[in-house]
Amino acid sequence: MARRSKRYQKAAELIDSDKLYTLEEAIGLIKSFPDTSLDESVDLAINLAVDPKHADQMVRGAIVLPHGIGKTVRVLVFAKGDKEQEARDAGADFVGGDDLAKKIQEEGWLDFDRVIASPDMMGVVGRLGKVLGPRGLMPNPKLGTVTPNVAQAVSEQKAGKVEYRVDKSGIIHCAIGKRSLEAQAILENASELIQTVQRARPAATKGIYMKKITVSTTMGPGLKVDPSAPLVVSAA
Repeated sequence: MARRSKRYQKAAELIDSDKLYTLEEAIGLIKSFPDTSLDESVDLAINLAVDPKHADQMVRGAIVLPHGIGKTVRVLVFAKGDKEQEARDAGADFVGGDDLAKKIQEEGWLDFDRVIASPDMMGVVGRLGKVLGPRGLMPNPKLGTVTPNVAQAVSEQKAGKVEYRVDKSGIIHCAIGKRSLEAQAILENASELIQTVQRARPAATKGIYMKKITVSTTMGPGLKVDPSAPLVVSAA
């Protein structure tokens, strides 16, 4: 097992590994961790009592966090004609069609964080499935990234829209902001995600739905959160 850094060890000393924290307590502790040279992401892991091998137990979606994720999101849009200009006006970083697809395929260009496409461009985007799919970048109508309203989609992504999806182990991993955000902002982002996942509970799921919640930073230890503890409603 790799030796943990001194900073990690100091952060771990602040945690009671046997305790179930409220979300507010956990985020307060994370804010008290020793600083690093990087602005770490704060991540939420939600362990669900679902079997994602069954389509009726898949939990997946996207939400706009009340306070964004504390980072600049680079958005690429596949569009043409009026939609191309709409995307640019909305703040898209890169807009195009075959030219961008060629750059991705031939040059391995991936200097973007989100991909949006108007429906008429899916013929072009479809050729990029093997590149974008494994990286979680493939546009999807269920997530609002294949849409005729490209301007709204760009605005949402820039505002901090995040996608969540249960993995093979039944766990959702999702960034809820940077550690430099105010504790209240991180708390409200986390609460919004948890409540959204609660509302997405599949009808086929019986008994306890949320088995375990863990909050952590990129390079720090995780804290166990009580899934039954009260959440915070965002004022944003």
